[in-house]
Amino acid sequence: MKRRRMMVAAGVCLSFLLATFMNLFSVHQTDHMFRFYREKQLQHRTPGARAARRSPRELQLHIRERFYQVVQVRARGPDRTEPVLDRRRLMDLDPSENREPVRVQTPNPASHRGVSHRGVSTGPPLGCSSINNLTGVRFLGSGFTKTVYRADLNRSFSVALKSVDLNGHDMDNCVKTYGVTGDCYRLASFKLVKEMILMQRLQHPNVLTLYGYCYQETSGIQDTVTAITELGSPLEMIHLLQTPWEERFRICLGLVRLLDFLSRSPLGSVSLLDFRPRQFVLVEGELKVTDLDDASAEEAPCPPSPPHHCIMDFPARNFSLPCHRGRCVGINEKRNLYNAYRFFFTYLLPHSAPASLRPLLDRIVNATGELLWGVEETLVQMEKVLHLYRTGLYLQNLSHTHTADYREVLDSSIPEQNYRCWPSFQHDACLLSVFSLQEAVRVCESHAHCTAFVLTNQRTWTGHQLVYFKSGCSGLTQASGQVTYIRPTWTHLNPPEPTWTHLNPPEPTWTHLNPPRPTWTHLNPPEPTWTHLNPPEPTLTHLDPHGPTRTHLNPPRPTWTHLNPPEPTWTHLNPHGPT
Repeated sequence: MKRRRMMVAAGVCLSFLLATFMNLFSVHQTDHMFRFYREKQLQHRTPGARAARRSPRELQLHIRERFYQVVQVRARGPDRTEPVLDRRRLMDLDPSENREPVRVQTPNPASHRGVSHRGVSTGPPLGCSSINNLTGVRFLGSGFTKTVYRADLNRSFSVALKSVDLNGHDMDNCVKTYGVTGDCYRLASFKLVKEMILMQRLQHPNVLTLYGYCYQETSGIQDTVTAITELGSPLEMIHLLQTPWEERFRICLGLVRLLDFLSRSPLGSVSLLDFRPRQFVLVEGELKVTDLDDASAEEAPCPPSPPHHCIMDFPARNFSLPCHRGRCVGINEKRNLYNAYRFFFTYLLPHSAPASLRPLLDRIVNATGELLWGVEETLVQMEKVLHLYRTGLYLQNLSHTHTADYREVLDSSIPEQNYRCWPSFQHDACLLSVFSLQEAVRVCESHAHCTAFVLTNQRTWTGHQLVYFKSGCSGLTQASGQVTYIRPTWTHLNPPEPTWTHLNPPEPTWTHLNPPRPTWTHLNPPEPTWTHLNPPEPTLTHLDPHGPTRTHLNPPRPTWTHLNPPEPTWTHLNPHGPT
């Protein structure tokens, strides 16, 4: 039976991981095929398009259209006192025919003091001089338009460099279509410029920080732009499924906080049109959006034909939204929220959560999947979960834990004696976070291999303490600030609830010992049967009725050689009184 349960559990886990992989793979393939066929349709829109290149005039129209998109984004919202992209640099990129020649801007010199070790800009923005002094440049990845490199600003701080990929899909397709490398680069670079402006305007803890930028000549192309941003690690859903619930909840909470900010940003309600896990990165465990070139701050227009309802299509289902003044009400907010449900909440939020928090988490997942709540209500419920977890109110029935039975060893640790558990903060050991000592004791007692645990002096982002659970207590070493608790072994001590199979039991079977209630067949009975002695009521017909001699009526006390009965009562032997 146990083996069958293990096989069923393994099958469920394998199917879950396979479904996750297939979902991510299908999303990537669908988007890739969509873009591929869209480009093919554009190429085959007119007869003979494959053989003949299009007119450069059409390319100029595309450049102008994208340029004005960047200008509109820059013009939205309140003005900034020190914009990252100044107006003169943006006007130098104006594709008008009568514009002045492009003038290469000399950026303000920036030292390493412009960025703190926490990644917050504290001085002038980084520029070309900073890029020239970077070391350890290595490739990280690329997409349809941009490529990303990692570089070391100094020994303790690294940044990400974003630039247009000259061999990317957008550049390659444009050059094949129009045959003009310089203009094709300008068309692609506007996406990067738009992303830089959005990073500067949408300053939030869950938006990647822009440190600076640089314009310089690269590969014969004048004014190639490079953005210097905060460095993060890409999201890997398979890896996230193996992380503790506390870290997965942090990702989902950061995402909801980001969506709440985007729904009421200085630019208006912003929608992430290219919403996928690969558009986000992790910076010290915090989720941050990194790809903003496809973000839009405009609500979709209502359909011209009745009924004037906006339809929001997704692969699994559709939603109908009301229309007001020619715009779809709340479509940007609801699109972001449902995408968060599709790609994050269903995989990361409820699994392996504390038992007392699962009903509330299931409610959040179901409500966002049906769009019953908005982003604001979803954030309120997520903050409630955080409060319950951070204050320890999620714990139940910890009063029965026997913490006093564990032997405490101050300033000590156990380097070895590790065993694996899931989910753990460390893959080769059982490292979990607990709220209190009582919770650590309960976890240790629930693990069959646990015989000791070590309270470290490290805490998680919620204030929980990290604890190593060990399979043995040998090899204790000195470790300042850490406390080791050794689980008692009940074979040599007096346990509170032992099993008395080999000791003196409280209720034994007294077959071979002196029982409390024996059968007195061979011992002195309390109430014997006097069948062979003087009966209590004898017949006195053969005695002297007129006063017998006392010597014949009141005999001396018998000698009980074989029994020891209690004193008999002789009230029935001499009823008339002796003489």
